[in-house]
Amino acid sequence: MTDYDLVVAGGTVVTASDMYRADVGIVDGRIAAVGTGLRGQRTVDAQGLLVMPGGVDSHCHIEQLQAGGGADEETFITGSTSALAGGTTTVITFSTQFKGHGILKPLAEYRRRAAKAMVDYTFHQIITDATDEVIFNEVPQVVASGVRSLKVFLTYDPLHLDDRQFIRVLAAARRTGALVTVHCENYEAIRWRTAALLADGRTEPKYHAWSRPAVVEREATHRAIALAEMVDQPIQIFHVSCPEVADEIVRARARGLKVWGETCPQYFVLSADHMDRPGFEGAKFMCSPAPRDAAASEGLWKLVRDGVLDVVSSDHSGWSYDSPVGKRANGTGAPFRDIPNGVPGLGSRLPILFSEGVSKGRIDACTFVRLTAFNPSRLFGLYPRKGTIAPGADADLVLWDAAKRVTMTNDLMQHIIDYTPYEGMEVTGWPVTTIRRGEVAMKDGIVQAQPGSGQFLARGPYDMIRPTGNVPFGFDASTFLV
Repeated sequence: MTDYDLVVAGGTVVTASDMYRADVGIVDGRIAAVGTGLRGQRTVDAQGLLVMPGGVDSHCHIEQLQAGGGADEETFITGSTSALAGGTTTVITFSTQFKGHGILKPLAEYRRRAAKAMVDYTFHQIITDATDEVIFNEVPQVVASGVRSLKVFLTYDPLHLDDRQFIRVLAAARRTGALVTVHCENYEAIRWRTAALLADGRTEPKYHAWSRPAVVEREATHRAIALAEMVDQPIQIFHVSCPEVADEIVRARARGLKVWGETCPQYFVLSADHMDRPGFEGAKFMCSPAPRDAAASEGLWKLVRDGVLDVVSSDHSGWSYDSPVGKRANGTGAPFRDIPNGVPGLGSRLPILFSEGVSKGRIDACTFVRLTAFNPSRLFGLYPRKGTIAPGADADLVLWDAAKRVTMTNDLMQHIIDYTPYEGMEVTGWPVTTIRRGEVAMKDGIVQAQPGSGQFLARGPYDMIRPTGNVPFGFDASTFLV
């Protein structure tokens, strides 16, 4: 007699808190049992492998709509392929807003495009224009539709919000029960330094890092936290690049604030020196905030171990190197200001973090699961459906060969982008099978999932992002539509 549709047998199950030998029994795409001696209609042999929850990448730009028409190079099909190849089964991507326009029409178009996905997915809603119509009418509709997080930029033309606009977004999120995620860099400070660098003839890619030193990230993080504290609105700080920025989160938590921090693999293994390459080559490593130095990278590991930075996402923002719509959009002689910045990372996120973290003894396997699946699922309202191995959860699993040594190449990433910044990097630990909702979606590097087999994940209210109830003088200004 067989009790399960599929049994993943004989592996070492790794959750956010435990490691143990067990079988995982799956029925109708969900985990039905975790035990020993389970029998199924089909069996996947996991002997000698780690069995972990499928990765949840809570920050990646896939087929994001562009103001001039069209979308990012990375499509939901190619992005899903790369994610599944790298052990990720769930992504949170971005529906954008264009200044002077609302958010409902772009979201409808984005949902149409995302229906081709092979991973499960949900969205952050970017707000770039905090008009009355958007804040008071459209944001509540978007949140009610299951998009329960808003993204704001404190820098970048034409995305940035000033402080008043940011406060309005915070207040709208508080009223509707959404989380706010923030790109923290000081807009005017970057513009000022950029103008000075260009006036001095310093135009090469390496000066991207010079234009936005750590202090502009630290200041904006401090300001974002202060304004969120005034509104009593929980926030997550995106892509923390160095310890001095994370220290602002430490101080905020000591005051009882709901502030979370995220970092990315590029801040562990890349540095500003990677942008200092001959000619245009440094453009391959340009992202914002800019990678810092080896001391900053090592400092981030301590903050990960301390739980200050509790999510590691990819911030996949791929721009092909040789494509006329990618890094070269404005020519190979363009100053750093005019080079699209962002690096691909959907397929490389988990291997880099496992190799640099678990294989090198900086973190254990349970911490790896917390950073890559459990914590992002909880923070963004996907738990307990995602991010864990327990009865009732979706059967999203990645089978991991902890001893396998792989030299990373762009072909292995299986994304549409024509390079990886990690070309030639050797990693120890590699995903050999990815299971999404009980179906083998990738085996030995070959993705088997079909376009359109991913599911949209609507997110309802959840306690983790509930405001604390502490507002200055007991006066909740967010209740007024101002």
